[in-house]
Amino acid sequence: MFKLTSLNLNGIRSATTKGVETWLEQHAPDCICVQEIKAQMPDLAGKFEILAGMKGHFHLAEKKGYSGVGVYTRHEPTAVIAGYGSEEFDAEGRYLEVRFDTPKRKFSVISCYFPSGSSGPERQEAKYRFLAEFYPVLHRLQAERDFVLCGDVNVAHQEIDLKNWKSNQKNSGFLPEERAWVSRVIDELKLVDVYRHLHPDTTGEAYTWWSNRGQAYAKNVGWRLDYHLATPAIAHLARETAIYKDQKFSDHAPITIDYDLSL
Repeated sequence: MFKLTSLNLNGIRSATTKGVETWLEQHAPDCICVQEIKAQMPDLAGKFEILAGMKGHFHLAEKKGYSGVGVYTRHEPTAVIAGYGSEEFDAEGRYLEVRFDTPKRKFSVISCYFPSGSSGPERQEAKYRFLAEFYPVLHRLQAERDFVLCGDVNVAHQEIDLKNWKSNQKNSGFLPEERAWVSRVIDELKLVDVYRHLHPDTTGEAYTWWSNRGQAYAKNVGWRLDYHLATPAIAHLARETAIYKDQKFSDHAPITIDYDLSL
């Protein structure tokens, strides 16, 4: 069984002070995809290159304290690709692909952090540019290899993916254009939203992010923003999923899916 976790750390230094490494030692995934590392290589050196016995591979932002993604893995990749070839977004540290290829199989695990548009119209336009750029990247990848893309997509796809869907229809993260992009990825590219493949109807149990405002976490006023998007051959190997909420390492909860495959 291949246990794959995804977690937006909201800062690796912050998450480690809140016990994420101890939890990973107990939880023991094969790989964890992380987003919003919010650090540069000198910050990681000697401290965070290895986490809970897993070796880290990173794509970090040029801007300090911003974005950054990585994959920590117990298995040695056959290749590591940082960035997807974007003039605009590769500087923001949003895409890290680790390949575990064999003579008989091409398989990638991807950690990805989609832009947030919640800070204002300028970032929302950047988010739309990212979605427009990234769709053909997924299309090309899907034609070449099997993969699981894990990460903070910053979009709640359906009404069941957030608590207050009615009042959020004009807010970033639940805009019609964003939701339509996720639908296209599922309907046209045939990628599978693996959590929904296993749990098509859950609502409150499905949330992975809560605002720090008010008592959103205590009242479970959440959003499902963190996904495993997989090619069909991999998605059909998914056996069970868990969203861990007993401890709070960041404003996101880790989502883990077990796949019936070995690297």
